Amino acid sequence: MKITAVTPMVLGTPWRNLTFVKVETDAGIYGLGEVRLNNRTRALLGYLQEAIPRYVIGHDPFDTEALVTRMTIGDFGRVGEVTISAISILEIACWDIIGKALGQPVYKLLGGAVRNSIKAYANGWYTVEREPEAFHAAAKKVVERGYLALKIDPFGAGYYELNRDEQARSVALLEAVRDAVGPEVEIMVEMHGRFNPATAILMANKLEHIRPAWIEEPVPPENLPELKRVAERVNIPIATGERLHSMNEFRALFDLNAVDIIQPDITHLGGLAKTRHLAAWADACNVLMAPHNVGGPVSTAAALHLAATMPNFMVQEHFNDFADSWVKAAAPGVPEVEHGVFALPNGPGLGVELDEAIFAEHPLQDGYFNLYADDWHRRDGR
Repeated sequence: MKITAVTPMVLGTPWRNLTFVKVETDAGIYGLGEVRLNNRTRALLGYLQEAIPRYVIGHDPFDTEALVTRMTIGDFGRVGEVTISAISILEIACWDIIGKALGQPVYKLLGGAVRNSIKAYANGWYTVEREPEAFHAAAKKVVERGYLALKIDPFGAGYYELNRDEQARSVALLEAVRDAVGPEVEIMVEMHGRFNPATAILMANKLEHIRPAWIEEPVPPENLPELKRVAERVNIPIATGERLHSMNEFRALFDLNAVDIIQPDITHLGGLAKTRHLAAWADACNVLMAPHNVGGPVSTAAALHLAATMPNFMVQEHFNDFADSWVKAAAPGVPEVEHGVFALPNGPGLGVELDEAIFAEHPLQDGYFNLYADDWHRRDGR
């Protein structure tokens, strides 16, 4: 089998553009990959235009390791976020092809399932006024939809520090969410790498009574030694890793012994096999996996297949029940969240198919997503 064509496609929304690839073969089988590359979609499309004829066309899609190796070392320069995202979505699409060719779901080809369902948590649900009453009402809708875990960044446009009013407001928002969902639903607190260590420690200690499942990226990811300072002074599990894009970066993180949950993004780490390798390494370090996923249906499907195979899997992030309706429609087939979990994916390959008409209706948009802008949580692309 040989790859004969690769077609990049962009699905636009006000706050994120989702880049898909459709990889076709001479056997009449196609595979899908997808990534959300924040504010860099055109850069990714430009790189794909160069990389596809050089590294992909004419090669066997079963040779995924060779594909990743070619694209990793072929240009000699260091692999950055754009390149690794291209590698990832092409590798994922090849696994989709392999599964379809063999008549098996991808998770069967990655070692098989070690669980019967996949725990989920909701994100992107709090696009409301940044007031306790509004967050309370929005959180109730999350649990009414069947989720037993949800994530929230309550810190507004905070950067390095928060004044006393913003500290109190952030705590009040989380207290309102806890009141809405009850004592058993898990709340993950997202910090988005906003804070210096002193502020991260201060806010974690102020939030301890809410019993967060974790605090996420309490300090910027490029300052990993500062993470250890935080870990030594808080009593809440620490999660990080969505903005680490290589095994070497995770090595530095593991060496610190300062993380409880890692959050690699399959679409920014090199694909399914690379993330599966990382999961085994994390398992040896007694670290849980909670993969980052801010993508649409194809990246969600890929994440579910991987989650099914990982003994140290914790929970899977999901946006698409609280985002633009056409995103799920673009590639139907992902299981729905029921009673807090996804069922295992069905069908050969990733189990999703492409609805190309949706892309024509929702092309690339020029919205800009900035986590340090006022009201960024509304995700309106301004």
